[in-house]
Amino acid sequence: MFRRTVLAALAATVALTLAGCGDDTPAASSSSDSPSAAASLSGTITVFAAASLTESFTQIGKDFEAAHSGVKVTFNFAGSSALAQQINQGAPADVFASAAPKNMDQVTDKNSPTTFVTNTLEIAVPPGNPGKITGLKDFGDKSKKIALCAPQVPCGAASETVFKAAGITPQPDSLEQDVKAALTKVSLGEVDASLVYRTDVQAAKDKVEGIEFPEASEAVNKYPIATLTKAPNADGAKAFVDYVLSDKGKAVLTAAGFATP
Repeated sequence: MFRRTVLAALAATVALTLAGCGDDTPAASSSSDSPSAAASLSGTITVFAAASLTESFTQIGKDFEAAHSGVKVTFNFAGSSALAQQINQGAPADVFASAAPKNMDQVTDKNSPTTFVTNTLEIAVPPGNPGKITGLKDFGDKSKKIALCAPQVPCGAASETVFKAAGITPQPDSLEQDVKAALTKVSLGEVDASLVYRTDVQAAKDKVEGIEFPEASEAVNKYPIATLTKAPNADGAKAFVDYVLSDKGKAVLTAAGFATP
């Protein structure tokens, strides 16, 4: 009888112990419901972008900041050749968006680029067209005041292509280091005409008038974007590029006059 009592007591103890272990199991599993290991975006994202992206990227930057509180997007807008040189010289940047693959290729410390938009040239003239510019042939007329982009920047390289296609030798009075500088010459009435991107004519609104020309199709600029391998804010850089490539980013770029590649 005594032996049966001891065995019964031992069985009860084991049963209680096993039951206790079973009660602890859910509590242990609840610890796996922790927040994602991915940290939320923060800090500053520095974007080096072609001058022709000024208006559209400024808007995208505002939209991105609105979607990611605590993040600040800063821009350096200039000619793509100058930006590539600055990056190669060690300027801190997270993202580079170029107006041509050639200048993107000049940057050594970059991740794989993606072409996100295309653009074409258009003749820009002051309101009312006081120089009576009718087409590309007028750029070979020495009596006209002409501003062009310098040949080392994408808008200048594209201009050389269309002039060659049209068989015209241009007679520029000034060569500008980025497309916005060339556009400014027109809007201030300092020149009769310039070759800029169609998106720049659209962005200038009533400050200039645009004249399309058939040879523009000979020089379609492809715009690549890439994160940089030495980006101070690598997570922010990737998130910004993803946003540019998203439907929301594409909507802003399309509204600005850029075409889909």
